[in-house]
Amino acid sequence: MSTEAEAAARLEAGRRLFAGPCEFFHGAQRLDQLPPGGRAEIAFAGRSNVGKSSLLNALTGRRALARVSNTPGRTRQLNFFNLGDRLTLVDMPGYGYARAGREIQADWQGMMFDYLRGRPELRRVLLLLDSRVPLKDSDHAVMALLDRAAVTFQLVLTKVDGLSPPALLAREVATAALAREHPAAHPRPLATSAETGVGVEALRAELAGLVPGVE
Repeated sequence: MSTEAEAAARLEAGRRLFAGPCEFFHGAQRLDQLPPGGRAEIAFAGRSNVGKSSLLNALTGRRALARVSNTPGRTRQLNFFNLGDRLTLVDMPGYGYARAGREIQADWQGMMFDYLRGRPELRRVLLLLDSRVPLKDSDHAVMALLDRAAVTFQLVLTKVDGLSPPALLAREVATAALAREHPAAHPRPLATSAETGVGVEALRAELAGLVPGVE
């Protein structure tokens, strides 16, 4: 199969996977509340208001699968979504919001870290970064935490429709360099926009490749 044909096949696999039904099925605020495993899991992490809910909605083609909130720090639990009985999407609490800073920090140093290092079904963490703003100390802290947990994470730039092409290219280069600094980071960051759909198909294809039996 040619390189172009392989790329097309991956895109089609992603399209089929995310065309399936997707619904919320569980929320957990403590480790003893986690649902039974079985399906591969992909977790979405990022600073408050980085666009996690919007990207989840764009990936699944739903308008309100994950609630989009104007209040930073609103998601305070692990929210689990069943994608066609093939994949579980996990929306993690946002971090780095000053008003909820102590509670979020405690979550990420406690329950979230334990979830990350102790969940065998977890295939990858998507760490979302707002392409329009500089990295924060909290972003670096979570990357260091993911390294310690030995969980593969992939950097995903969000809201790239807000950047000019030269600015986006510079951010992509810098983000790839950042990934190389972390042993647990996937080497290829992705650039996305939930508003315009840029990068959404590529991300679907990437995630489909992590699901057993998806071709």
